[in-house]
Amino acid sequence: MKKLLSKLPSRKKAPLQEPEGRITNDTLAEHREKVLAGGRKFKYPVQYARHRLVRNTIIISVSALVLLIGLGWYTLYQAQNTSEFMYRVTKVVPVPVATVDGENVRYSDYLMKYRSAVHYLVEKEQLDVRTDDGKKQLIIAKEKALNDAVADAYAAKIAKELAIEVTNADFETFLKQQRQSSDGEVTEATYISVIKDYYGWSLDEYRDAMKSKLLRQKVAYALDEDAKAINKTIESKLAAEDADLTKIAEALNANEANTVSYWPAAWVPKNNQDGGLAVAAAKLEKGQVSKAIQTPSGDGYYYVTLLDENDTQVQYAYIHVPLTAFNKQLATAKKDDKLNYFISVESVTDDATVDSSISPDIINE
Repeated sequence: MKKLLSKLPSRKKAPLQEPEGRITNDTLAEHREKVLAGGRKFKYPVQYARHRLVRNTIIISVSALVLLIGLGWYTLYQAQNTSEFMYRVTKVVPVPVATVDGENVRYSDYLMKYRSAVHYLVEKEQLDVRTDDGKKQLIIAKEKALNDAVADAYAAKIAKELAIEVTNADFETFLKQQRQSSDGEVTEATYISVIKDYYGWSLDEYRDAMKSKLLRQKVAYALDEDAKAINKTIESKLAAEDADLTKIAEALNANEANTVSYWPAAWVPKNNQDGGLAVAAAKLEKGQVSKAIQTPSGDGYYYVTLLDENDTQVQYAYIHVPLTAFNKQLATAKKDDKLNYFISVESVTDDATVDSSISPDIINE
């Protein structure tokens, strides 16, 4: 048996080998490189795609922005869209409608005034804007709104130079005066309702508009040295006991026409809403003349004399010294090509002056 077994082929044990793919300290670096190499083919294409995505996004965004700006420019400056939407847009984006002596005139200020004028014409005057007369009235409203916005911007520029400002207290005093009626003071809620009904303005819009007017008035009073000189002349004549306003007006107008205006008034209630002239007259003795009065309208100085009175009414006359310096200076800026419009508005009138007074007291209309 042993001899038979010895004749069988012998099997030698093969040396132990490491299983293929097993990671050892010797193969760790090689295995890491294989794994990284396998991942690179997925990494780089995504990286290249991301770069293209960012580039395309930037191109699309810039193109959309340019298109949006171009559309907005055409809508405002060519089509001259005056819709509520565009008004709100210009409130957020302070684009100019004109410049005056280097000062921007905000498009939103122009639209606020124009839309208010149209609201009044349509709602209160029952204007049909489709008729020839209606279209003409819209042109006039545009011209006035633009001139008004220009005047406000020019006044704001001068106010900065002269350190003039309108405080909240100034506005509240003005608002209280405006809320006075022949039946007493109306409530704030009622007044706001009237503002909305007549002008289509919110209280904030009304506040902005009236603060601009008050600022323009302060500037107009500060600039007008001629009016101040006329006041001194009148006061000197009054101090010499020359209380006849008719003679004073004739003497002043003899040197230059329309220097002042003289108005004999009819009988009016003592609480008449005329800027405080009736109230001032009621405090005088017959034949007495008041000091210079600056009314809420802000259109100049008034000298009042009491002619007669009874228990409920007064009769007074007055001299009005108008303010002209601001309008002349603005007209000069326009003549010197310091006024540039960015929209074209057909001019119906050739009057280059602007009204610096506050809007009429709508409570008592």
